[in-house]
Amino acid sequence: MTPDWYVADKGREEFWTEERCHITELLNDTSSPEASLAIARVEPGVTTQLHKLDGIAERYIVRKGRGVVEIGGEAHPVRVGDQVIIPADAAQRITNDGAEDLEFYCLCVPRFRPESYVNLEG
Repeated sequence: MTPDWYVADKGREEFWTEERCHITELLNDTSSPEASLAIARVEPGVTTQLHKLDGIAERYIVRKGRGVVEIGGEAHPVRVGDQVIIPADAAQRITNDGAEDLEFYCLCVPRFRPESYVNLEG
């Protein structure tokens, strides 16, 4: 019998999103409703879709590359090791202004659900 606290690996395949980035979900399971964790990858020269997450706060931790993040209309450069705190319902996007892929961890609290994603580009 599998213990309640164990979540088996369901495969971590990277997938493309309409947000204009690649996502690898590391943790996003109903057994852990309090949080989810993913890696986002943005190709050079790409700006992700302006969007917000209804009722979900997000944290970015940059692990590769560099870029410019925009939260609530305010832009700031980011590089490896930087962290970004994104309040729930805040308009957000990120641009990769470097020559290599920009990669960052995305920690969502509570966990990300597709229905929480709101495209603000119309």
